[in-house]
Amino acid sequence: MAGGVGSRFWPMSTTEHPKQFIDVLGVGRSLLQLTYDRFEGVCDPDHVWVVTNKKYSDEVHRQLPEIPESNILTEPCRRNTAPCIAYVSWRIKALDPKANIVVTPSDHLVLNNPEFRRIILSCLQFTSETDSIVTLGIKPTRPETGYGYIQADFGAASPRNKEIFRVDSFKEKPDLATATRYLREKNYLWNSGIFIWSVSTIVNAFRVYEPAMAKIFESLLPVYGTPEEQKQIDLLYPECDNISVDYAIMEKAEEIFVCPSDFGWSDLGTWGSLLMQSHKDLYGNALIGQNIQVYDTRNTIVHTTQEKQVVVEGLDGYIVAEKDDVLLICKLSEEQRIKQFRGEK
Repeated sequence: MAGGVGSRFWPMSTTEHPKQFIDVLGVGRSLLQLTYDRFEGVCDPDHVWVVTNKKYSDEVHRQLPEIPESNILTEPCRRNTAPCIAYVSWRIKALDPKANIVVTPSDHLVLNNPEFRRIILSCLQFTSETDSIVTLGIKPTRPETGYGYIQADFGAASPRNKEIFRVDSFKEKPDLATATRYLREKNYLWNSGIFIWSVSTIVNAFRVYEPAMAKIFESLLPVYGTPEEQKQIDLLYPECDNISVDYAIMEKAEEIFVCPSDFGWSDLGTWGSLLMQSHKDLYGNALIGQNIQVYDTRNTIVHTTQEKQVVVEGLDGYIVAEKDDVLLICKLSEEQRIKQFRGEK
C-alpha cells in the first residue's frame, strides 16, 4: 500500500513526494524500496503488487522497475485501506483464485529482515491451510500512545502453529495510563497493519462484512487486466466507503489470529520515532547527511542530505531538517505543530 500522503516528515516529505518515496534513513533506498527488498525470497518480483494514487504511479515505476508495470494499481482518489485491499484482492483473484496474500504498508521500517521473512513464510503456510486472517502484532517495548493495540489470547495457540494465537479484540490508540497498563498485562501487542490471508478468505470476508464494496469489485472481474480496467476503476472506486480494513473487516471477522513478532518494527510516524530507530552517537544524536558536525548537542536528529556542510551547536531535543531550500528547526516536544508550519490547520 503506497497511496498515503505521508507528509509528517516535512520538509523532507510533502504531499507531492510523501515519505514512502524518500530515503528517510540515508541508506540509498527509499522506504518503498526497502519494503520491496525485505520480500526477497518470499515472492518473485512479478508477484509484487503496489496500490498507489494515480499521481504517484510514475514514481513507483521509477523506484521499482523490477515489478511489471501492470502490477501497479492506481486509485483515482483516497478511500482508506479497505477499498485499496479489496481492489488488489479481486485483481489477484482474477489471476489466481488460490493465491496467498501479504498486505503491508510501504512506509514502515523493519530492521531484522531475516526474522521478518521467517515469520511471513510461517504465516503464509498457516493461511494456505486454514480460512484464517492473520495480523502481525509487535511485542511492545514501551507504553506507546501512537499505535493501536491487539489484545491476544495467549492461552489459545493454534494447533497448526504454536506461534499464532487468537485475537480477543483490537484497541484504539490509548492514553498513557492505558498504554502503561497494556504493557504491564503482557497480552497486548502493537498493531503493525501487516496482514496475511488467502485471497478466498479476504474476498469472502468482504462479501460478508462489506457487501456493497464487494459488489463493486466483483462486477469488474470481466475487465481486470484489460484496457477497460482503469476507466471502470476511475468510475466506480469513488463509490466505495472511506473506511479502514480494521473497521471494515478485522473488528468483525471471527477467525482472526495474531503472530507476536519482534523484528525491529516502527511505523516511522514522527521525527521522534525516526530518531529512536536511527543509529545514534554517544549523546543520543542521529545524524543523517554527508558532512554534519555537532557540538554540545544531545538527543537531536539532523537530516540534511542536500547540504555540503552542517554545523549544529548547543541543541538538546531538536529536529533539524532541510529539503529544497526549506529549513526546519523545531523542538521534538513540539513536533505536532509541524502541520502549522506547513500552513495546514
